[in-house]
Amino acid sequence: MILTSFRKYALIPMLSLTLLGLPQAAGAAGAAAAAGTPLTAEAGTIIHLGSTETSSDLQALQEVLDYLEAYNIEGVERQEFLDHAIRGMVYSLDDPYSDYYSKEELQDFENGVNQEFVGIGVTLRFYNDKLYITGVLPNSPASKSGLQAGDIITKVDGQLVSSSEDVARIQGEENTQVNITVNRTGQTLVYPIKRGHFSLPSVTGTVIPSSKVGYIAISSFSDTADEEFADQLASLRQEGIGALVLDLRDNLGGYVESAANIAKQFMKEGTLMYTADQGGELQPVEITGGKDIGMPVVVLTNGLSASASEILTGALRDNGIAKVVGAQTYGKARIQNVFPLSNGSSLKLTVQAYLTPKKLDFNHIGLKPDIEVNNNAAAQLITGMYEAGVRHISVSGGPASLSINGADFPGYIDVIQSGKQVYAPSRLLSSLIQGTPVWSTSIGKLTITDRLGKQSGFTLAAKTAKLVDGESYLELNEFQKKYPKLTWSYKQGFLNLSMN
Repeated sequence: MILTSFRKYALIPMLSLTLLGLPQAAGAAGAAAAAGTPLTAEAGTIIHLGSTETSSDLQALQEVLDYLEAYNIEGVERQEFLDHAIRGMVYSLDDPYSDYYSKEELQDFENGVNQEFVGIGVTLRFYNDKLYITGVLPNSPASKSGLQAGDIITKVDGQLVSSSEDVARIQGEENTQVNITVNRTGQTLVYPIKRGHFSLPSVTGTVIPSSKVGYIAISSFSDTADEEFADQLASLRQEGIGALVLDLRDNLGGYVESAANIAKQFMKEGTLMYTADQGGELQPVEITGGKDIGMPVVVLTNGLSASASEILTGALRDNGIAKVVGAQTYGKARIQNVFPLSNGSSLKLTVQAYLTPKKLDFNHIGLKPDIEVNNNAAAQLITGMYEAGVRHISVSGGPASLSINGADFPGYIDVIQSGKQVYAPSRLLSSLIQGTPVWSTSIGKLTITDRLGKQSGFTLAAKTAKLVDGESYLELNEFQKKYPKLTWSYKQGFLNLSMN
């Protein structure tokens, strides 16, 4: 279970077309962008649809409101009644992506896209009855307090932590204080932290050590993500990278303009996607004025890669620029517009479908990767790095950390110890030897096929494999016998793996 102890203002998947700085949506104008025109819209435009017929249709609603105000013995809050009436109309559409926002809710939604947070600023994982800090976010109250990744939170405001539900006690309003007690390598430390507002970069990157491969992660397609990406890519080019791993995992989407501008960093020209409105006619959205990336590209995806992440993934793959590694994406191929209303609220409605450049409609399905690696973030990373050209990989980590070639990455390594036997995730081990694992439930056996077609088997009966919560683990001594180039060590909860 992965948890976060900061509050993100919006947690719904960011789906698609966001123009005018409003999350998920194309401004407020009604017309979709024509073929070849930039995805833009005029901010603040309101579409007026009033008519005599419309007024007649609304007469019954006005009558109900008048009767409630005049006769209901419990009274009625007029604005609350209208809000509920509007929400009822929207929800009756049976469309999970259409919604009605008050002015405050819309601001919260926009803040979420733009990586604006309130909290202490740590990422958490509850595992084996312990609450681990997996990351301390930059510029957050936690980063200033002294909390560290790997700390185990034992108490919140003096109360013991016993379940994942205790995370709720860490969350709270801005400028309120929470006392966090942690266990750090056996030492008990207490940190009083004032919850606060902080911002995060949308784009981070590094050169993968012992290689000429760059790594860039986009966490949200915020209104500055395209500029951040351009700066990060330029910096990595200066360091001499010859290939790129683009990490879009857990990226729920954001502004489509950012995705389109980032696509321009990969291709001079090409189709970003196709859109279709009520009429059903497909219209291409074209990329022009870009530049070729000039190097191999691998895109990492998972089940929370949605919306603008899927737009960029589909565009890069269908234009022959990138190979996709990881898990099937979320499957959000619909576009919303945000329409401002006269009372300060906003209506978000699905107005278009979109397809990949090869006209694939993946709504409710997702984009299937070229190389499928499920349920293990470390294995996805390693596979992507190999595909991008990294030749030597060493991995270390524990329940709250992951390091590859000495650099920290999001993820962790779960290990099972049974006496002198140590078991590591089969997907992780398979990725290290660039193999493909297949589990047979009927005989309790996992078979790994390596790049040369050689097969190796591990079974429950021989205790060379374990199955825990649906995930398979392999005994490391037995794995090393079959793959002697692997070296490993395990001490105090941390596993080190290396391929020689």
